[in-house]
Amino acid sequence: MSQLLIICPLIFIGGLVDAIGGGGGLITLPAYLIAGLPVHAAIGTNKVSSAMGISTAFTRYMMKGYIPLKLSGAGIIFAFLGSSLGAKTALLLSDYVFRILMLFILPATAWYVFRSQDLLREERSSHDIITSRTYIICAGVAFFTGFYDGFYGPGAGTFMILLLAGMAGLSVQKANGVTKAINFATNIAALAVYFVNGKVILPLGIIAGVFSIAGNYIGTRFFERGGAKAVRTVILVVLSLFFVRVIYDFIF
Repeated sequence: MSQLLIICPLIFIGGLVDAIGGGGGLITLPAYLIAGLPVHAAIGTNKVSSAMGISTAFTRYMMKGYIPLKLSGAGIIFAFLGSSLGAKTALLLSDYVFRILMLFILPATAWYVFRSQDLLREERSSHDIITSRTYIICAGVAFFTGFYDGFYGPGAGTFMILLLAGMAGLSVQKANGVTKAINFATNIAALAVYFVNGKVILPLGIIAGVFSIAGNYIGTRFFERGGAKAVRTVILVVLSLFFVRVIYDFIF
């Protein structure tokens, strides 16, 4: 019961943040760790609640027409491969190298978002045309962010939205929609690996997943009203929190 009191409110908040601008894992994964779960069990159980929550956001964004199905399908295939590989690697290696990279990547990413005036505008009618180049970029983004999501996870959705908007030229709505489709695939792939290796506390994950669903539902409603401006703010906050978290892990 004490674990649920710690985990469930934070999972709700994480789901809300994730639906708006990605990065909900910055809140949800530490919630499991604070509650006393071992690292691998925390990551594995977090995949249960995250997958449940993302399925809600994915469904709502698809109903709104934010998810181009063919592009998302290509991303899902490569994300599934990347996430499975990342999860298997995480069971063998430390995440120390990733955290070192994050110390350099996060400030640079935050500065890029802050300075870019065009990155996350809501509509890109002339740039939203999907070409073969879009598919190639989406596949590459899906694989590498999928690997990271399976290996560690927090911030993967934020990075994916930024890369799809900045590199593939998608509007923020479509970038967020494709991200939700890809994130759902990476969570399922990683969950399968952790589950097979006995690193998932299923009852806890399912209960927390109910709160994740609620958070994602409210987050999608806010996103529909707040648009790109809200996404930019949330991404900057998430990146800042992630940077503080990485430094904290090094110190303590």
